Amino acid sequence: MDEQNLNEKHSTLENILEQRKEKIAKIREMGFDPFPYSYAVTHKSKTILENYDELEEKTVSIAGRLMNIRVMGKASFAHIQDGDGRIQLYISKNDIGEESYTMFKLLDIGDIIGVEGIVMKTRTGETTVKASNLTLLTKNIRPLPIVKEKDGVIYDAFADKELRYRKRYLDLIVNPEVKDTFVKRAAIIRATREFFDSRGYLEVETPVLQPLYGGANARPFITHHNSLDQDLYLRIADELYLKRLIVGGFEKVYEFSRNFRNEGMDRSHNPEFTAIEFYEAYVDYFYMMDFIEEYFKTIAETTGNMLVEYRGATIDFSKPFERKPMSELFAEYLKIDIAAYTEKDFADWCKKNKKEFDPKWNYGQFLDKLFDEYIEPKLIQPTFVIDYPKAISPLAKVKRDGDDRFVERFELFICGSEYVNAFSELNDPLDQRERLEGQDRLRVEGDEEAQAFDEDFIQAIETGMPPTGGVGIGLDRLIMLFTGHTSIKDVLLFPAMRSEK
Repeated sequence: MDEQNLNEKHSTLENILEQRKEKIAKIREMGFDPFPYSYAVTHKSKTILENYDELEEKTVSIAGRLMNIRVMGKASFAHIQDGDGRIQLYISKNDIGEESYTMFKLLDIGDIIGVEGIVMKTRTGETTVKASNLTLLTKNIRPLPIVKEKDGVIYDAFADKELRYRKRYLDLIVNPEVKDTFVKRAAIIRATREFFDSRGYLEVETPVLQPLYGGANARPFITHHNSLDQDLYLRIADELYLKRLIVGGFEKVYEFSRNFRNEGMDRSHNPEFTAIEFYEAYVDYFYMMDFIEEYFKTIAETTGNMLVEYRGATIDFSKPFERKPMSELFAEYLKIDIAAYTEKDFADWCKKNKKEFDPKWNYGQFLDKLFDEYIEPKLIQPTFVIDYPKAISPLAKVKRDGDDRFVERFELFICGSEYVNAFSELNDPLDQRERLEGQDRLRVEGDEEAQAFDEDFIQAIETGMPPTGGVGIGLDRLIMLFTGHTSIKDVLLFPAMRSEK
């Protein structure tokens, strides 16, 4: 937009703001309060529309935001929108009185009103509330985005994605169907709680501000506590605290964890996100695979469909989930025998296939990078990928009866994305100390995502942690899947956005 048009836009907006402030003054002069304290609502729009036969000719009291107004002399039609939907109003000077009708003609789209009246139908058959009393509840000053609608068809939608995320309140007003995603989100969270609670898990809370970060490979946010004169970190995961609770004698714990990672943003990553982490004593990753499969099937049932359409694929949650070792997938898709490969072999493969790589990558990092690029996108139906490299899994037990370069870890992939990360948790304090010391060396050498060494956590494990299965689920991604959204911003009410200039 050029400077002249931008100035004209600002001038127009300033004029509208000034005109509406003048209307507020006029309304006050007439003796009406444009911002009263409360209003007694007896019915919602949806209730009236769905129960017309019972409510016909009955008096109701509703409240909502004016979404269109058609003034026709001494009578007008309007639609208001409440939390459940829209309903038509018939407003007549003869019914509400001359003063109220004069005040009504000062109203604008976006104002919030309360109406008491009789339920009726117009000659066109539309359910309508015929107002006998009208109360202004909030006078709008800033105009809503203009949306043109005719016969239920939207012609000029409020569709600017960035503006919708940035001003979510406008998005929810003008595109009320957006609310459905967050209603479903709440239902999924509720079903998740019921799932864990019914199986004897205890919901707990652990610190968000931590003296040391850990439990995942990620760069943290740092803040400073003035009274303690100490740097603290916003948690990247709650794993190490939940394991302390297993050591302390809680045998089944879970937490809805708000996590923060100071890393890149894309369609599936936001710097703050919600995870569900849970730990159960005396079980391993085989048990947790069964548990997770049951959980995902339960959520599919909760949302009403075992067949989910997502990213052009039909995901069938009624079938058993596949379980494939990472080694089998490398052999299938890249013709690589990872058990026989060394770091030099991986480097040679990358050179041959013109794949960029860092000469500092270790065995596990080679596997991780190649898997992400060449294999992960091909995993469409629910697939447990099992047995990960030890080098990138410092908190998991070494695979029993197998190559000690691998650990008992699985991730669940659906439609080319990872949804779950789980381990047979490492409870050998000597092995755990050695691995975290190795992570700490990587961090000192410049790996910003390596884990810090946590002596108190090691001491907790030295006290004795039983065999344990642990799982982390990215809740936001799960909700994306079950609501059909391909951007994490669509399932967060207020996603992170770059500052406006």
